[in-house]
Amino acid sequence: MYAIIYIIGIFLRYAIIVSMRFSKTFVKTLREAPKDETAKNGALLTRAGYIHKEMAGVYDYLPLGLRVLENIKTIIREELNKIGCEEVLMSSLQNPEPWEKTGRFSDQEVDIWFKTELSSGGTLGLAPTHEEPITELLKSYISSYRDLPLYVYQFQTKFRNELRAKSGILRGREFLMKDLYSFHTSEEDLNRFYAEVEKAYGRIFERLGIGDLTFETFASGGIFSKYSHEFQTLLPVGEDTVYYNADKSVVLNKEVLNPEVLTDLGVSREDLEENTAAEVGNIFKLKFKYSEPLGLKYIDEKNAQKTVYMGCYGIGVSRLMGVIAERFADNKGLVWPESVAPFKYYLVGIGENGNRVAEEFYAEHKTETFFDDRDSRPGEKFADADLIGLPYRLVISDKTLAENSAELTNRQTGESKLIKLSEI
Repeated sequence: MYAIIYIIGIFLRYAIIVSMRFSKTFVKTLREAPKDETAKNGALLTRAGYIHKEMAGVYDYLPLGLRVLENIKTIIREELNKIGCEEVLMSSLQNPEPWEKTGRFSDQEVDIWFKTELSSGGTLGLAPTHEEPITELLKSYISSYRDLPLYVYQFQTKFRNELRAKSGILRGREFLMKDLYSFHTSEEDLNRFYAEVEKAYGRIFERLGIGDLTFETFASGGIFSKYSHEFQTLLPVGEDTVYYNADKSVVLNKEVLNPEVLTDLGVSREDLEENTAAEVGNIFKLKFKYSEPLGLKYIDEKNAQKTVYMGCYGIGVSRLMGVIAERFADNKGLVWPESVAPFKYYLVGIGENGNRVAEEFYAEHKTETFFDDRDSRPGEKFADADLIGLPYRLVISDKTLAENSAELTNRQTGESKLIKLSEI
């Protein structure tokens, strides 16, 4: 039943936005980025019509940008579902009560809250994360050891009052995040699932096209663990500094670079290379950090009341889009990996017969094709194809049709070849 619902959902998503003719979309490309958009990812995504900046750290995702986000979400969703996770959608507005029990509604403890006063009295917050509300919610559904383990995730907009929102969509005040929370009867079971998530994250980043650039790093662990783990993608404009040995089997964040950690990991400072990176994911063994103050308990096999063990696991979805855009762009524009690209082909028809056959191709391959059907010069279309960055540019012209072919250009390599229409 779940598989049927999932397939229907994918069909409906594509049914809504399959038709993408350049002449019919309201989105236009720009020759220059807005002056206040200095980050490469933000500038290119704006110029190519993927996003629109509302204000510092706040962006709208336009039709092409939304498709990229949905493709990233689909990959994450598939890998999490494989390991038994269930998807939910929680509210952004936050009741202060559970947060007050953990001390995190205080602006002195958490200084990134957006809060609003109700006309009837009282204060609500916009969620920067969801540890407290998910723990409070599951008090209604977890009572026995038979209810555990449980793994719950969501794709949710988060709000953080960053003092310096910058770097395009790499650091925003409003952003899309995947947050997963796990609940267990023992530390051993928490460790088991933690390892499963580590592997799932590796598969996710590999499928997103950044597997060879993304590494699991040692980071500070907080209250209950000596270390947590972050997933960092090497990026020249990244805000974090990482250190790694020759084979990258040991990677650590600058915040934990000290003699004790080096001894623990069996490496010396002289063996480590320094680089900049952007954090795209993190995982924490929370243990009782939230379940204890919020009273999330279960009855074990011996009828004794026990506190639930917890873990949390995040991935910045919109940040990933920015990282991929930033990492693979060249001097012509964006270069999307095929797994996340909004469409596979950028279709151009040239000449009377070329336009006619391009129309026929588009009619058969709408879900894969962005059709530049504008009454514009070929050079302008080719420039926009490079800027938008789809994996392949497909040109059907009177010249190529003389050989019953189309010209296929790989955006990443720049290589072009004639391909028979029947083989596309």
